[in-house]
Amino acid sequence: MYWKVNFSLARRVAAEAIGTALLLAAVIGSAALTALILTFGPISGAHFNPAVSLADASQGGLAWRDVPLYVLAQTCGAFAGVAAAHFMFGLPLFTASHHVRAGAAQTFSEFIATFGLLSVIWGCVRFRSQAVPIAVAAYITAAYWFTSSSSFANPAVTLARSMSDTFVGIRLADAPAFIVAQLGGAAVATILFRWLIPSLANDAGAVIMQHGDNNE
Repeated sequence: MYWKVNFSLARRVAAEAIGTALLLAAVIGSAALTALILTFGPISGAHFNPAVSLADASQGGLAWRDVPLYVLAQTCGAFAGVAAAHFMFGLPLFTASHHVRAGAAQTFSEFIATFGLLSVIWGCVRFRSQAVPIAVAAYITAAYWFTSSSSFANPAVTLARSMSDTFVGIRLADAPAFIVAQLGGAAVATILFRWLIPSLANDAGAVIMQHGDNNE
């Protein structure tokens, strides 16, 4: 069990930015999501994902006034993570992606991937809160294989990878459809679990992990 410590908004936003940057650097090179959630979760909740932050805010877990800074931090962190991964492998920091990810199948895959992600989060937060870091990482790993889109499931990741002309990239023209599908999947999962678990809003403050949320 983690002690609930109150962290300032600046510290929480910094945690989201650094965590998302490391997430992008790790996912492009390897996998370390569980470690990142355990590291930054007690500070900011380890959302690393605008869709998660918006879903959390819709249930009262994150103040709406904090959402823009969370999303900005996540997006900037994602771009920083892509640049770091490229630099480590001797590539240009940013290169427009030419990797085509278009069509109904891939767009629907992003809806399913993000719907599943939020379902795992909401279900585990209510009944298996200590398992959230492992459950989220396990789901994202599985979704990479079972979706035709390779499971971006994250608007910040989608935007940042439009600047990575590698196998993980996405053509900028294809990004808007992915983002709409991701936000839709997150919204549907949140609505569903709000009905399945009426007390869901009481647990929203623990998404993805219980964290301090006082502003200084």
